[in-house]
Amino acid sequence: MADELLKTVELGPADARHSVIWLHGLGASGHDFEPIVPELGLPADSAVRFIFPHAPEQPVTLNGGLSMPAWYDIYGLTAGTPADEQGLDRAAGWIESLIDHEGERGVPPERLVLAGFSQGGALALHTGLRYASGLAGIMGLSTYLPLPDHLAQARAAANRGTPVFLAHGHHDPVLSHQLGVASRDALLALGYPVDWHDYPMEHQVCREEIDDIGRWLRRVLALSS
Repeated sequence: MADELLKTVELGPADARHSVIWLHGLGASGHDFEPIVPELGLPADSAVRFIFPHAPEQPVTLNGGLSMPAWYDIYGLTAGTPADEQGLDRAAGWIESLIDHEGERGVPPERLVLAGFSQGGALALHTGLRYASGLAGIMGLSTYLPLPDHLAQARAAANRGTPVFLAHGHHDPVLSHQLGVASRDALLALGYPVDWHDYPMEHQVCREEIDDIGRWLRRVLALSS
């Protein structure tokens, strides 16, 4: 895995000027958020490439050791449960390789957004905040900040001012709204510019959220409307 790129679903032009790498949640696939792209309302001439990687299959402790598409192992979702730090770092390496590949295709990090939902959002935050070059933005949907106590030491200087979009449902039964709020507050305490949104929904996305994501992408990628 270390020597090859993850398999991906791609939407957008070959000569893209901007890229969005969007990571799916536990047990899903790169096709999960593909239908959202036309709903974002981005300008037709914006030349944005969307890249949706597929996570490899691996056993997940939380689900009784069942093997499924997962970015890293999850031992539990309650406060104080240990995190799979080694798995997070390994998966971050896969995503960094995709970011580097976009650079080789003509899209430097400062024109790239790293996004994700649920487990994919946690990996997007873990990877993006530690990435050595400045990104255009980092987006986490219905997610949490992994290893929050490590971030002050582990974060990269290049992304301390990178815009962060966080969104969460008030009625999320998988990752509680309070978990999202705590993640937001941890990032704000470190000085990150967080754009926070919450919605009357469960562990999902909604129309209002999609509209907010589209507006945020137009802003951080400097897309003309």
